[in-house]
Amino acid sequence: MPTYLLRNLTVRHLGAGPASAPALQAISLTVEQGEQLALIGPSGAGKTTLLATLACAQRPAEGDFKVFGGDPWSLGEAARHRLRARLFLAPQTPPLPPRQRVVTAVLAARLPQWSVWRALASLFKPADPEAAWQALSRFNLGDKLYARVDRLSGGERQRCGLARLLLSPADALLVDEPLSALDPALSELTLATLREEAAARDATLICSLHQVDLALRHFPRIVALRDGRVAFDLPRAQVTQQMIDELYQGEQAASAPPPDHDALAVKLGIGACL
Repeated sequence: MPTYLLRNLTVRHLGAGPASAPALQAISLTVEQGEQLALIGPSGAGKTTLLATLACAQRPAEGDFKVFGGDPWSLGEAARHRLRARLFLAPQTPPLPPRQRVVTAVLAARLPQWSVWRALASLFKPADPEAAWQALSRFNLGDKLYARVDRLSGGERQRCGLARLLLSPADALLVDEPLSALDPALSELTLATLREEAAARDATLICSLHQVDLALRHFPRIVALRDGRVAFDLPRAQVTQQMIDELYQGEQAASAPPPDHDALAVKLGIGACL
């Protein structure tokens, strides 16, 4: 059974009226369970909106959308909440409470599995600091276990959000621009860790990247978006330099996207627990 099945999907920007131009249009994709793919495309192409849609944080306006074989928007609120526990969206800017300790922020990935009382108790005495430390260590961040979130650099905050992903039980891992604040060595480590984790649990991994060279080096399937549409969807061996040049016409492929993810971060709350 595919993780995702999209047919002629149209998605509008949050708060936009029916007459506004869609953020995504005529999107058709099938993503099998355990598949790993990279989303590429210029800024404003619709990558973040697509990830939010796949996380069931944004409702499509038109088309067919199936997650694990069912339509999430035909479910009741409680059933959709249970479904979202199987999906993990890591925003580019993780919405981590600034005064919270890193260990608590990382363990928040387990909130969907915990009772309210256990979650509250973990705020005062972390339930499993060893697991949080192991997750952080895979991103070279183990020494920040008891640091406050507001003492972290931008890159450390990104990796803290990704460490949270490692503790999530999700079957679909959706990662939005995880390398924007990382140096080349940490970028390689981060992508390798994400791919290893997804493979180990047979989870689907969809990662949006602005670094085309890294996308081609690490992911077997490349989905390119431009102006809210799929420009191409191909195995990496079939992606040519001409395709890349046309996709990024008027923009440098390795440039950083504008920091326009705050609204999504607010909607997602703590990010890990949709």
